Amino acid sequence: MEKGGAMQVTANEGICTIRMAKGLVWATTEDLARNRAKVLSLYRQILRSLNSPELLLTHAARLAKKAEVRSIFLFGAEERSLHNIADLIDAANYSLSILKQGRLP
Repeated sequence: MEKGGAMQVTANEGICTIRMAKGLVWATTEDLARNRAKVLSLYRQILRSLNSPELLLTHAARLAKKAEVRSIFLFGAEERSLHNIADLIDAANYSLSILKQGRLP
């Protein structure tokens, strides 16, 4: 528990629960499994889009962008908040739409 009792984090049997002063935010293993396929699909599509010849990038710049995408999704994979998972999916969809237009997000 944090100082002042503002937040308490517990985990039992596949459920990560975060109790906050104003409510309850949690993600069950079913929620995480439901989003896994969508997140992996977006990750792969973004990596493929970075290989597009429409993007005028050097080889080093492509590798750097791919590393950036990997780090974002790596940290996102550890996320247990439903709101943050939804934000990750929204940001990935937006980035993918920009990449398909031949621009960098």
